Amino acid sequence: MDLQVGVAWFQSTLGGNEVWRFMVWLLAVLVAGIAGRVARFYLAKAAEAVEARNRFVLASFLKAIGKAAVFALVVIALKTGLHLLVLSPAVSSFAVASTHVLVVLATGYVLYCMVDVVSSAMERAAARTPSKLDDMLAPMVRSSLRVTVVVLCLVQVATVLSDKPLTSILAGLGVGGLAVALAAQETIKNFFGSITVLTDKPFELGDRIMVDKYDGVVENVGFRSTRLRTFDGDLVTIPNGDLAGKGIQNAGKRPYLRRVMNIGLTYDTPPEKVRRAMEILKQTLADHPNADPSMPPRVVFKDFGSSSLDIMVIYWFCKANYWEFMEFNEKVNMEILRRFSEDGIEFAFPSQTVYVAGDARRPLKFPRASGVSAPGSDG
Repeated sequence: MDLQVGVAWFQSTLGGNEVWRFMVWLLAVLVAGIAGRVARFYLAKAAEAVEARNRFVLASFLKAIGKAAVFALVVIALKTGLHLLVLSPAVSSFAVASTHVLVVLATGYVLYCMVDVVSSAMERAAARTPSKLDDMLAPMVRSSLRVTVVVLCLVQVATVLSDKPLTSILAGLGVGGLAVALAAQETIKNFFGSITVLTDKPFELGDRIMVDKYDGVVENVGFRSTRLRTFDGDLVTIPNGDLAGKGIQNAGKRPYLRRVMNIGLTYDTPPEKVRRAMEILKQTLADHPNADPSMPPRVVFKDFGSSSLDIMVIYWFCKANYWEFMEFNEKVNMEILRRFSEDGIEFAFPSQTVYVAGDARRPLKFPRASGVSAPGSDG
């Protein structure tokens, strides 16, 4: 009796269709969803195995297929299941349009995931070249491809929903694009600024640059902005439109580092010790391990300062590594301090000397006026 009731219920109609047709359709969608999740799991495992063999592009392809598997299979099941249903013309038109939109979205999502494969291939190719321009282009190409896929999907969805030819949609987008361009002038400015940065190449990824008050390492160059990581750990975002019009100091491109220091000696230092101090400075820098023969160290008695005898020292460290430069400066400073101390050469510091009139070198002299006695005389 229960079996007959169950069979009768499955054969009953709902919206002009037997219930079993809806049940089969929903079951197909459920099976497709489960199959997609299983496929995603095993494709992820396969991607890990392939990646362990350093086949990164193939691994990216398997991951991309796994990401899109669930949505794509569910959409296929939904569209295929429509053939089981008997629909009225109005409902059929709506269902067909809806499934077409879903198919477009599923296709777009597959292509969107496949962008990761292209990006992985470009990153691997960029890693094999010495130039860092490829490293900056790879993320920008990835972003541009994703934007292109999204735009094309939206255009195709608009074509399906409006039932108008693609040329009409593109014409409408042209008019709308003009309005968007006027409203998004800053975005367009930053886009062309990024093109200027890429073509002019004032810096590359990993370079240390100084822009305005910011000093940091370039981490990312995008379509809209460039990101710097300062030495305080802050992430600074600078719009490319502004960056293209500013002076950029690229410390990463300098071939050497220069140090200029002024060593002041006290004014009571005799000439012999001044010469000795200059000899010590020259000897300290004579065995400079990172010197360029065309740029030897310079030591000169520069000037008579306000409170010191000034010796100017200039030398070049022909490596761009800042911390190695600082370590070398420390060695130079310690050597100068040690040898000056051994020779009794004193460093000057800002000071003032007060001379008292009447000392042995500056006796007081008063002019004697006629008829006026000098101070202290009996007359």
